[in-house]
Amino acid sequence: MQFLLAFVVLAPLVGAVAALLPAPPGLKGTGPDQAVLRHGVTVTGAVLAATLLLAAGFDHDHPSKMQATTDISWIPALHVRIHLGTDGISLPLLVLTALLTFLCALYSYFKKPEGPSPKAFVALVLALESGTLATFAVLDLVLFFLAFEMVLIPMYFLIARWGGAGRQAAAWKFILYTLLGSVIMLLGLLLIGLKSGTFDMVALATDNGRGLTTSVQVIAVLAIGIGLAVKTPMWPLHSWLPDAHTAAPTVGSVLLAGVLLKMGTYGFVRILLPAAPDGMHTFAPYLAAFAVVGIVYGSLACLALARPGSKGDLKRLIAYSSVGHMGFVLLGIASMTPTGVNGALFANIAHGLITGLLFFLVGAVKDRYGTADLDTLSGATGAALYGRAPRLGGLLAFAAIASLGLPGLAGFWGEMLALFGSFAPAEGLSRPAFLTFMAIAAFGTLLTAAYMLIVVRRVCMGDADAKREEPRLADVQAYEFATWTPLVALTVLAGLWPAVLLGLTDPAVQKLLAGGKS
Repeated sequence: MQFLLAFVVLAPLVGAVAALLPAPPGLKGTGPDQAVLRHGVTVTGAVLAATLLLAAGFDHDHPSKMQATTDISWIPALHVRIHLGTDGISLPLLVLTALLTFLCALYSYFKKPEGPSPKAFVALVLALESGTLATFAVLDLVLFFLAFEMVLIPMYFLIARWGGAGRQAAAWKFILYTLLGSVIMLLGLLLIGLKSGTFDMVALATDNGRGLTTSVQVIAVLAIGIGLAVKTPMWPLHSWLPDAHTAAPTVGSVLLAGVLLKMGTYGFVRILLPAAPDGMHTFAPYLAAFAVVGIVYGSLACLALARPGSKGDLKRLIAYSSVGHMGFVLLGIASMTPTGVNGALFANIAHGLITGLLFFLVGAVKDRYGTADLDTLSGATGAALYGRAPRLGGLLAFAAIASLGLPGLAGFWGEMLALFGSFAPAEGLSRPAFLTFMAIAAFGTLLTAAYMLIVVRRVCMGDADAKREEPRLADVQAYEFATWTPLVALTVLAGLWPAVLLGLTDPAVQKLLAGGKS
């Protein structure tokens, strides 16, 4: 188990270096481009297989226990250690990351990315995977920061070199926002580590803030929270996200929405809740307020983009929807209750599955139409997606309905549990305030349903006032079916059987909130 977790973290990094080397004789296939794309599928497939073996060997009877641990001294003078491990909180995120990266590599193999050499593309995707997996596996604050930062450069180049219109400006906005947040976050991490005498996240969770004064906790939560909020993204620190998603290639959008956004909310749960509970208690009402504003703001922005004549971009609309969905995650965390935090972790996974699928589908629609402009996509009654590519239209409708939180699909449970957590927040938090937040968030679910149904009606059915007929488009291809089917199946499975995920997270969350005591 120790070897498997170390392999999961390091194999993509080794694979990234190998991708830049010349292909060995006999493995080139039809050319070096095909060879390196096949290399990406092989490495990500091996990492996914190792992650599934890790999940199969995980002690599901004790998900609150840190398992597959490696603990080696790295910088003795600073008490920094190479400390890896996984529990019921991080294991689902490891599997989600490995799955989405493999599906992106498989998709890219059949649909070669448009842009510079595929060698660099594959190397960047693998480096991105290694950094993301490391973020969810490391148990040392310094290593967490290094892994957190490791993903920025690969994503910057994926947007800047393989993106669409406006990619340079979007990439710069992404890197500047996240780097500024990270600098502030580093100061908070150092403050916790130096004041408590350890950077070990397990020891900090067990201490539960007893070694830190309230003022230190408040300063640390403010500093670290800003860096995590930028990555989440929390309103009003979200403005880099729509531009990045709109400009990014399909694979970049899937990974950005599916796994990178989860790094911010994971940091709130893994670091701030257990290590600085008093500081989190101070900022919880403000975090909840920003969260519900983000829910409503994201939904209203989507409604404005979906309106006929607004020239709204479908990728941009899905990006704004992420602001709203991640608002529910932050609301669940702000409640500081097991119910709310479990809802936040469930919503994290559900968002990764559903929004990852949505970006795959929107990318396919854009490839066929040559645009993601909603007015163009909906311009022909009887010749919109249901008429021109019925299977693609059906999948887009399914993903949209899952995103709006239909009961029986994955999107429902996380949002519902986050609302339940707000209904009865942790002791000491203002219940009237959180009831108000709950009511506003519940209204946001209605807005979400409204814009998603408008998107389905316009893109899949076409606008009623248009009369021209259009020729049929290529429907779902075999490689697209292979790429998207796991996401559809898991969305249904998580919706019908939420205990699979909640059975992992709940004991770990209970222990985390109880100060390391099971």
